[in-house]
Amino acid sequence: MEDLINIEEIFGKNAFTFGKMKEMLPKDAYEEVIHVADFGGELSKKTADIVANAMKEWAISNGATHYTHWFQPLTGTTAEKHDSFITHPDKEGKMIMEFSGKELIKGESDASSFPSGGLRATFEARGYTAWDITSPAFLREDATGTILCIPTAFCSYKGEALDKKTPLLRSMQAINEQALRVVKLFGNTEAKKVIASVGAEQEYFLIDRDLYLRRTDLIYTGRTLIGSPAAKGQEMDDHYYGCIRERIGAFMKDVNLELWKIGVTAKTQHNEVAPAQHELAPIYETANVATDHNQIVMETMKKVAERHNLTCLLHEKPFKGINGSGKHNNWSLNTDNGMNLLDPGDTPNENMQFLFVLACIMKAVDTHADLLRQSASDVGNDYRLGADEAPPAIISMFLGEQLDDVVKQLVETGEATFCKGSNHLETGVSSLPDFLIDPTDRNRTSPFAFTGNKFEFRMVGSADSIGDPNVILNTIVAESFCEAADRVEKADNFDEAVHDIIKEYVTAHQRIVFNGNNYAPEWVEEAKRRGLPNLPTMLDAVDTLTTEKSIRLFEKFGIFTKAELESRKEILYETYSKTLNIEANCLREMIKRQILPSEISYMNELAESYNNGAKAGVEIATAKELLEKVNEYCNALSESVKLLENDIKEVRLIKNNKEKAFAYRDRVKARMEEARYYSDELERITDKDFWPIPSYGDMLFEV
Repeated sequence: MEDLINIEEIFGKNAFTFGKMKEMLPKDAYEEVIHVADFGGELSKKTADIVANAMKEWAISNGATHYTHWFQPLTGTTAEKHDSFITHPDKEGKMIMEFSGKELIKGESDASSFPSGGLRATFEARGYTAWDITSPAFLREDATGTILCIPTAFCSYKGEALDKKTPLLRSMQAINEQALRVVKLFGNTEAKKVIASVGAEQEYFLIDRDLYLRRTDLIYTGRTLIGSPAAKGQEMDDHYYGCIRERIGAFMKDVNLELWKIGVTAKTQHNEVAPAQHELAPIYETANVATDHNQIVMETMKKVAERHNLTCLLHEKPFKGINGSGKHNNWSLNTDNGMNLLDPGDTPNENMQFLFVLACIMKAVDTHADLLRQSASDVGNDYRLGADEAPPAIISMFLGEQLDDVVKQLVETGEATFCKGSNHLETGVSSLPDFLIDPTDRNRTSPFAFTGNKFEFRMVGSADSIGDPNVILNTIVAESFCEAADRVEKADNFDEAVHDIIKEYVTAHQRIVFNGNNYAPEWVEEAKRRGLPNLPTMLDAVDTLTTEKSIRLFEKFGIFTKAELESRKEILYETYSKTLNIEANCLREMIKRQILPSEISYMNELAESYNNGAKAGVEIATAKELLEKVNEYCNALSESVKLLENDIKEVRLIKNNKEKAFAYRDRVKARMEEARYYSDELERITDKDFWPIPSYGDMLFEV
């Protein structure tokens, strides 16, 4: 019988948590670590050496041979360089294992070889990694061996942020300082910090690895560049929450075990809407730890999938015509003494602190809707947004029936004298219990939805780091808190000041609230009438980073300098062009080296059948008709590829990054869609034995 799994025993086994530090460190060293983790500062050299030695002993006792500063450069993935614990042998030739506080706290990497948007040049290569003391180090076990991974930030020699973590930590500091002012104004004098908490639901696809290896588009780009729909898609809704197949279940089990050992709080697993699509959701953690753990989740799913001869696809839209994959970013604010600032309570109309916080968030999201949209922008998400449970590109807030009514009362009269309560759900079955239902329904089309005691930002793409959206959320809300707290702290009458701010903010920013169907064409017109920004593609949103409004916001709270923002803008334009160039070249090769040669063979087969019939005195009209149609589409496809090649050559010559990116979008991408149309039409009428690559039906249903 298979060994029983004891989650309590294995959870955090491979993580160097504060609990392990408490067991292994002297009391004064442990208390210094906790103080720095909670309130900032630097460890003394003595304590850093003590922590490093304890971490090394723990890692080696668990089989580790190397350590790495694990960081998140602007590629959106993670990076690492492994160093063994060995040092120079002693006089007797015995190897000594060492790891100093200096090696723990600071590492060095080549900063010019990662995207920097011009901040670093090849002759300015030095970059530093710095230990994030608040995110537990962990052991990764795989074919490489056991590696001690130390979560770090990554900065240039001059201190510019070259990663996703540094701005996130800066933003967490900003929201902590400003939110703490708010809770103290409302009487919570015991709280010492306010923590941005995040839970990131992760959607993904699993397909058979043998089929994956026969699709060069999936290998190079993560999505299918051609492929006609299968006879069945998701229209029967039978995959969602359906019984998990054993092969997939075995994968999920191994993923959970790997994650639990590292201390990742993997909680929920289920089949998603599209065939071959699934989801994993964790419990909430501090924003930086949640960001680290989400990267670990993605890496673990890819690694474990290969063990099961599967491939995990994290692209936002790997298959055209069915649901894409998102990463729902659930965000809330909590004090260290147990208060959730987004908990409305039973009577939110009477909860002045909650209404104050809600009003500030409404102001933040409305004022910086463009930045929030940009934070969820990437090339893959352009294919996903706007349908199939993915929100549209227009930012709006869903508050639900209860809170929406409270806001309307505040706007109309300045007071919210009542709120709609919960109702009983009556099933009509005597053996089933009646129970209270939530006063607010869910809106699966909303980009930014209130869901009880948190906001769910549903726009984030499945392959993205959640660092970017949480930087924006923390910073824009910190700004609103700061402006509101400034006014209240100066006011003679606290209650009047709070009341006036709530009414002013909800009235001025009520346009951002929309509780209806975000997919409806009427909403696009209504949003335009309201003056809400509509940034349909990634490229439309890039320049929002460097508006005067944005630069002022980020510099005020020390999140980004103007130079750092300019660099990120350049990286985004470069990334778009490079991604489209890879996709276009891959599509061209597939068509020229796989599709067209196979279709020529198929036409020869059809021609031979027709000629044989004619020799026998029978005209096979079907063969002739099919041959003519295949030939027509082949000629059109061949011509389309020639035009695509020409477009690629011309667009590559454009020097300006922004102009080049838009040319790839408007010329190359459109040409790719044209070529895809002819290829997909050919697939519909080609004998399956002649079609050279796995079909949608093969990949989506043979797992």
